Amino acid sequence: MNSTLLQDKFNHIFDQDLINEIQTVGVLKLFQKDDIIIDINQQLQHIPLLLNGNIKILREDGNGNELLIYFLEAGETCTMSLSCCMGTTKSKIRAVAEKDSSLILIPVQNMQKWFNDNESWRNFILETYQTRFDEILETIDNIAFMKMDQRLFKYLTNKAHLNTSKILIIKHQDIAEDLHTSRVVISRLLKQLENENKIKLSRNKIEVL
Repeated sequence: MNSTLLQDKFNHIFDQDLINEIQTVGVLKLFQKDDIIIDINQQLQHIPLLLNGNIKILREDGNGNELLIYFLEAGETCTMSLSCCMGTTKSKIRAVAEKDSSLILIPVQNMQKWFNDNESWRNFILETYQTRFDEILETIDNIAFMKMDQRLFKYLTNKAHLNTSKILIIKHQDIAEDLHTSRVVISRLLKQLENENKIKLSRNKIEVL
């Protein structure tokens, strides 16, 4: 396991004893862009700690259409996988690597033990629940109260922040799937945003201005 990366991302969150235990029991996994990390209806025995890269968390309707719920960044975990691990339910989300990513898988029994025995882990879990809850509320607000062009621009600016680059290499169809709409709608709204001087379009590339 890359102990330097683990220290870099989590030493301000976990105490040293816990980091040592994570190095002992954790399993390092590498995923390439677009790999499915957790799938819907999967029985989970581990929770992920993201070391580097980004992961998008998606919901799926009965017709197989997906909706983006939130993104995970390095130093974070997914509360929906926590909930499944704490109970006996199967995963209700799909986690997909937004770009090449590495993470540590923590066995469920350690997660439960540390919640009782380690204050830094317990605080991390509780704060993660609050953060993800706030993000889910924001997603609901976006769908309920924001027009699609506003949702689209917010999506693009969030992606630019995650990638630390104003240049996004992305297809219109991929955006449409994340926002649960059609490619035609996305293409029209992207052109509208370009006319408003908010973005600049080129083939499979968008610059957020």
